Amino acid sequence: MTIKIGLLAGEPSGDNLAAGLMSALRQQLGSAGPVEFVGVGGPAMIAQGLHSLAAFDALAVNGFKEPLLRLPELWRLYRRLAQTFKDEGVDAFIGIDFNVFNFLLEKRLRKMGIATAHYVSPSVYAWRKGRTKKVAQCADLLFCLYPFEPKFYAGLPLRAVFVGHPLAEAIEPDAGSAVARQRCRQQLQIDSQDLVIAVLPGSRSSEVALMLEPFLMAMRMLCEELPQRQISAVIPCVNAARRSQVEALLPQFADLSIKLIDSDARAALIAADAALIKSGTSTLEAMLLGRPMVVSYKLGALSYAIASRLVSTPYIALPNILAGTELVPELIQDAATPAALAQALLSQLDETTIASDRAGVFAEMHQQLRGGASGRGASTTAAQEILQLLEARKG
Repeated sequence: MTIKIGLLAGEPSGDNLAAGLMSALRQQLGSAGPVEFVGVGGPAMIAQGLHSLAAFDALAVNGFKEPLLRLPELWRLYRRLAQTFKDEGVDAFIGIDFNVFNFLLEKRLRKMGIATAHYVSPSVYAWRKGRTKKVAQCADLLFCLYPFEPKFYAGLPLRAVFVGHPLAEAIEPDAGSAVARQRCRQQLQIDSQDLVIAVLPGSRSSEVALMLEPFLMAMRMLCEELPQRQISAVIPCVNAARRSQVEALLPQFADLSIKLIDSDARAALIAADAALIKSGTSTLEAMLLGRPMVVSYKLGALSYAIASRLVSTPYIALPNILAGTELVPELIQDAATPAALAQALLSQLDETTIASDRAGVFAEMHQQLRGGASGRGASTTAAQEILQLLEARKG
């Protein structure tokens, strides 16, 4: 008997997550019969055998205005996909991230009697905790990337499972070793004796506009504090537009040694001794590579006034959120002056004993995220949960 699984991913990160899950599902469900996958996804999912029901870029929308302009088109797609999943007779549907669209689809399919799962919990730990009730109305099963997330769904009619974070699986424990650092510096043509700082101001134009200048001013101050050291900054640029934006600012900092690299934030972090990072997933990547860091974030005045009233977590850096304490310094909005950033970075480079203790905590959290609650990894744990859901439905 063929088992048919519906999936939908709307972004490249979700495409990669889903591809790993599809591979694990085939292994877990193979003994029960052939497995078919239908839905929407990108090249990674298609390579795993997805029968595509719509073009991947049909779901690609940005900002606030574009989704509103494309609302009729997206609504038609939502209705068509819901009907197609029903007609195809899928045994379960898994929405991968892409929350608004997937929650709508999951809720409708669940009412049709189809088992539903959602991969990646919304950030309810940070803001709008009331969304947990909405998630429970849409999904039978929720896969969480962080160990502290399932508790937010306690008492609700869904099973929330910590499966682990795919980045922790993708990054090996020794990926940030001294040997890896020197190898990466050779590839980037950076002197092995330099003090290297990864400067990650963000991937969006607005983030770079707000973060890059104070970051580079802090680098200049760091050079003044350590005149005996040759200091280099490595800045990854996610695309050609961001590279042009960064290059436009560089003439103001001609006194600094700055190297731009295309797209690869991980290479910048591996090559670095420490990092200046805008709050986001890159802080987790830096932690997994064992890099000391200073984390910062700035918004426009109005956006910050609104956001500061919505956010409920005491920390913005993922290492701090995971640890429940301030492992790495955070400088937000008006506190993120170049002088404060430079001093925080200097302290991260100087505190040898603290750095050793922090490295141990980083390694412990890496292992926890790598295995998930089961110790088997995110894709395998999620696949086993899907299998149990299907068996329960049959029972």
